[in-house]
Parts: sequence; C-alpha cells; structure tokens
Amino acid sequence: MPEQSVPERSEPEQSATGTPAGPRARRSVVRGVGAAVAAVSIAVAAFGSITSAAAGGDPTRSVTLVAPAAAGGGWDGVARSMQQAQRANGIVNSVQVVNMPGAGGTIALGNVARLAGQTDTLLVGGTGLLAAEIQFGSAVTHDDITPLAVTVEEYDVIVVPADSPYETLDDLVSAWRERPGSVPWTGGGSFDQLVVTDLAVSAGIDPTETNYIPSDGGGEAIQALLNGTAAAASGGYPDNIDQIESGRLRALALVAADPVEGIDIPTAVEQGHDVTLTNWRMIAAPGGLDDEQRTQLTDIVLDTVETPEWADAMERYHWTERIITGEDLDAFIDEERERIQGLYEELGR
Repeated sequence: MPEQSVPERSEPEQSATGTPAGPRARRSVVRGVGAAVAAVSIAVAAFGSITSAAAGGDPTRSVTLVAPAAAGGGWDGVARSMQQAQRANGIVNSVQVVNMPGAGGTIALGNVARLAGQTDTLLVGGTGLLAAEIQFGSAVTHDDITPLAVTVEEYDVIVVPADSPYETLDDLVSAWRERPGSVPWTGGGSFDQLVVTDLAVSAGIDPTETNYIPSDGGGEAIQALLNGTAAAASGGYPDNIDQIESGRLRALALVAADPVEGIDIPTAVEQGHDVTLTNWRMIAAPGGLDDEQRTQLTDIVLDTVETPEWADAMERYHWTERIITGEDLDAFIDEERERIQGLYEELGR
C-alpha cells in the first residue's frame, strides 16, 4: 500500500481589501475544499484498508505507523525513522507509514482510537497532539488511546535577528514587559506560541497583550525575523541551528530544564525564567489493550530506539533521548495536559 500524504484544508480567499472574493474565486475555493475533503477521505479509506487487513495480527509481523501530519514534519520524521529502524533490524517484518494531517493531529487521533483492541497500529504524537486535543476541544482524547513510550524531546530556542538591539534574554524581556505590544513575536506552530506564553507568564507579562504573529512553519518564522516583520521568535532548535551558526540569527535562550551537551546556548532557567516546555514525541496504540498487549508493543518501541538507525536519526534531527513508559508515562501526560490547559487559559481560550 503506498504511503498517503494529505494536504491541509485551504482558507477562503479574500480580496485585497479583506472582503470575501467574488463568485469565481468562491467556486475555486469550494472545489479546493472539496478536493481536500476527498483527499482526507482517501487517506482514511486507505488507512482503513490497511488496518482491516492487519486486524488481530501479530505486531511483529505487520505494523501501520500513523503520522498525524503531512510528510516532512516532525511527527513524520519520527514515523519514518522508526520504520527504517524496525525494517533494518527485523523488529517488525512489514512497516507502513500513513500520513493523516488535519485539526492539529486530532483527525488521526480519532481514527486510531476507533481501532480499540487492535495491536498493529501505532500513532506518533507528543506535546503538539496533546495541545491540539485541548485547543480544538476534541471529543476523542488521550484517554481513548494507549500511550506506550515517550522516546525523544526537541527543544525550542528563543532567537532574534543578528542586528537586534536585544543582546540577552533579559534585554528582550525588559523591552517586552515595558510595552508588550511593541515587541512582535512569531513562531512556526501552536507549540511555539505556548512557549512564548510560558515565558510571558514567567516574566509577569499578560500573554493576551502580546503581539504574536503565527507563521506556517519554522522557515516562514525565520523569514519574518529576517525581513523585520517580527522582533523575536520561539522555534525548534533544529529549524534554527543553521541560521544561528551562519550568524543571521542570535540565540538568546534554549528552552530546556537543564543545559544540553553539545548546545552552547544558555537555558531560560539559567537566566531566571522557569520555562521548560519541551516538544516531546510519543508512540501510542489504540485503547482497549490489556497489560500483556501494552507490554509487547512497548517492548517493540524500546527495541527500536536502541538501534543504530535510530541513533543516526537522533543526531540528524537534533533530538534528545527521553524515555518514559508505564505508570510514569500516564502521570506525565496528566501533568502535561494540566500544564498546557493552563497556558491556553492564560491566552483566554
């Protein structure tokens, strides 16, 4: 079965004055939305045919890895790295990757949750998916799936243009605190905005007064910094490392609980700001599994992250290992849900 990649739904077009576009444009939008809906339906149908064929099977023989986003993103990178490692080491004989984007990943969450009791489908998730569950008020939640293991985490970094007047994090926060709306922020996704919100709360700044300009991915956020649209950004370290090393961006803080070996950037904590939200990545299965099934699937994940191929992926993507399983994982998800819920409440959502 070929791997599926589904485009996100387009937003309705607008005229230059900001009013809705004319009939011809509206017809184009309708066709575009129809195509997107059809594409999602095709992906779900393909996913259904894979899982139906594999239902009740041995997960060491065949597994479908669901990435709840389009190809090329962080969740997709985890899924394909896991696929490669499992194939190369005979951990699973046949591994399929299905991309199922939409609603921050909650479409995939819902489709995996409905496979209750099946052991041959795994879902890639993490901070972003938990945040989407809260942001979109998803009827299906992490309580409807079986978390197996957090495997890695990725850190955000606070950056400004190289010619910025802000030499340190304190310089940036001081200007931001004095006039919150005068320091435009950007980031590549909802997780990045949560990091900015966490920093605002730590600094005693009302997050609702912050001028935050969302960008469609890390590349667009970097361009917003370089062209002067934004004064500061929070973004994934892997997305920003090249620009930092080239001297085009200045890194002010790494968002991590502790200093990270190999990353010569002071943490926000070291600079007096208790901001530690990380972009962790988790593997989960459908709900309704017994202890033996959960243990078997968890062992498959743990065997995968011990392979040379996975180690190569960690280096390539600048991931940091963080393994959490079992009851510790259940408690961790509850804590993170409460923490993220609190940040959305700070944003007035």
